[in-house]
Parts: sequence; C-alpha cells; structure tokens
Amino acid sequence: MSDNTKFLTLPAFEEASEKVKEVTLETKLIQSDFFSKSCGNNVYLKPENMQRTGAYKIRGAYYRISKLSDAERAKGVITASAGNHAQGVAYAAQVFGCKAVIVMPTTTPLIKVNRTKALGAEVVLHGDVYDDAAEEALRLAKENGYTFVHPFDDLGVATGQGSIAMEIFKELPLVDYILVPVGGGGLATGVSTLAKLMHPKVKVIGVEPEGAACLSESFRNSKVTTLPSASTIADGTAVKTPGANIFPYLQKNLDDVITVPDSDLVMAFLDMVENHKMVVENSGLLTVAALKQLTCKGKKVVSILSGGNMDVITMSSVVQQGLILRDRIFTVSVLLPDKPGELERVAGVIAKQNGNVIKLEHNQFITINRSAAVELRITMEAFGTDHKERILAALDKQGFRPKQVRATL
Repeated sequence: MSDNTKFLTLPAFEEASEKVKEVTLETKLIQSDFFSKSCGNNVYLKPENMQRTGAYKIRGAYYRISKLSDAERAKGVITASAGNHAQGVAYAAQVFGCKAVIVMPTTTPLIKVNRTKALGAEVVLHGDVYDDAAEEALRLAKENGYTFVHPFDDLGVATGQGSIAMEIFKELPLVDYILVPVGGGGLATGVSTLAKLMHPKVKVIGVEPEGAACLSESFRNSKVTTLPSASTIADGTAVKTPGANIFPYLQKNLDDVITVPDSDLVMAFLDMVENHKMVVENSGLLTVAALKQLTCKGKKVVSILSGGNMDVITMSSVVQQGLILRDRIFTVSVLLPDKPGELERVAGVIAKQNGNVIKLEHNQFITINRSAAVELRITMEAFGTDHKERILAALDKQGFRPKQVRATL
C-alpha cells in the first residue's frame, strides 16, 4: 500500500485497530491511586510494557507489513533498530511468513541481538549508532528489493500505533488528557491524529527527555530540526531528528510538548516498581514523570507506558540512583580519634535514630597524626529526607560533625 493518503484516516485507524488484535495482548488501563494523589488528577496507565515483545512497536510494524502486497512480502522487509522496533518487525514478519532483516549498530547489547534472532530475523551488525545502521539498511533495501519499515517516520506505522488511542477511548470515553512519549514522533502522530479525529477536545501532550528534545526544538523553529546530540537515559527516545513525513501531523494535532530531566525518570522508575510492581523502561516513564508538570486538576489523564524492555544492569543502576536522589541512601564522613569505643559510639547514635547501616569504610590514613583523627565513611538507609536530616542532626549534636559525601553502594 503505497498511497499514503489512505493512512492516518479514520477508516485506516479502524482497520488498524482490528488488524493488530491478531497479534497484540490486551493492555487494559490501570487506575493509579498513587500517581493520582501525587498530581491531583485521576490518572490511568496504559501498560504497553506488558505488550507482546515488551512494547507498543508490534502494532505499527504488524499493520504496516499487513498492507504490503504479496509480492512485496515475498521479497522481505528490512529495518534499522537497536531496540523495540527491531523485535516488533521481526515478530510481525514471522507471523506473515516473510523474511526480515534487522540492521543493528555494533554496540547493541548481545541480549537484544539474540532476542531479535530468536524471532526469526536475520541480524546485520553495522556502524556505531542508529544513523549508520539506517544508512546500511537503506542500501540493502535498494540492493535486494526489501521494503524498509521505518521505526517512526512512516504514515502506515504511525497508523498502527494509533490503535492505542482507539483502545483508550473504548475504555475511557471521557478522557481529558493523553500523555504520549516522543522520540521520533510515530507514536505521538498516531495517537494525536486519531484523538483529534474522534474527540477534538481531548488534549494530547507529547513528552520528551530534556537531553533529546528534538520535537520541542522543531516546534520552536516551525520546521524539522536536527539536534547536535542526544544524551539521555531514555535510550528509546534518544532521537536527534523527528520524522519529516509525520511532522505536519504533529504540528497540527499535538496540543503541547513538555520535557523531563533524567533525574525525574529515575525517581519515576522507583515509584512505578514500588507502587505498581511494574518494570517500565526509562522512555516509557516519560509520561509518568511529566504528571507533576500538568497545571490541570481533577481531570482524567492517561499516561502511555510505551515499553518495559530494560536490562538488569541498567535496572540496578536506576534503582540505586533513585534511592540516592530520594535520600533513602546516603553516605556521611566523620572524623574520629583512633581509640577503642568510637565506632560503637557512632553506631549507637545512628541506631537511636533508626538509621540502618549498609556499609562502613575505615580510613586510618586520612592524616599523618592517626591519634588526632581517622575517617569513617558510613553509608546508611533512611526513610527519606526528613529522616536523613534527623540522623545528621543527632550525629552533629554528639560532636561528630558529619559531612555528607557522594553515596556509593
């Protein structure tokens, strides 16, 4: 289907919404008491992190490939991706029985490469970054007659992603706000375009990471703009240039774009795990981290959680950083005379304040005169900022003069 005028229309969205049901799992809205109370609105989560392949990308890939002719599918499809789109295309191609080639940067973690291969795709490793991989994918497409399925700058792919909005309206017809993550803009295009076709009064807000706010910059310049760099822990939305084909739809249908710092994503991960027992990748948490920036109150707000594919090492790092940012883990340095009983005295002060010691580091070589002072670094757990301040005050009152230092685990 090469006629793009047939995409991003109400009939196309209706068709896509029915079509994707063949492969998608039902991701019903989850009402969140925790996030509702934190922002003063009635918040619902759309958990695409629980979707097949762990992200919404299966929707656009499947619908786009479904619109290819038999001859096109017989030649095969190709894409470039190191993330969720790779698995979406691989899975969709497997269902249709057509060849899929995925070009991934050489820096792609082995687990993602193997996961994509396990879905039946041929993986080609090329270049250091996505742009290199995309260039090679386009070359291979031309050379072999493959159809290139773009991760976001494709009207058919965006139409498939819009099926998310159709599901939201069926479950929550009176929704007031929909928050959608933005990388290249494919998901935001599908969701906002369908929203305005069906319910023009619904506000659709795109959310970008501060370190890769390419759509915000493009809106300011009223034209597609490429950022000099994209640096964010939200790797799924670390895009320097929004899609040129979809940009007019974003200009027309998005009500606003807001940005979120990485530190807010870290804390949102902690909140999501502790309150909803769900693992959501950093890009998928953009819409949750953005809730506190909303000026409205008492509205029905849906936050789309776009995916949940996060490796364990990253997860561990984010949890640790979140605990530190929330003052639930902190480290202090105190100087003690090098004599028996001093460590016990410090421990007694902390215990009285219900602090929990995680790690101790004892440095006798902080000064030449060991009898004058040795350094004790104490990493401990607290309930939050107020509790931490009470512990510090108690140590200071006993003459230990605690100095807070960078926490390490």
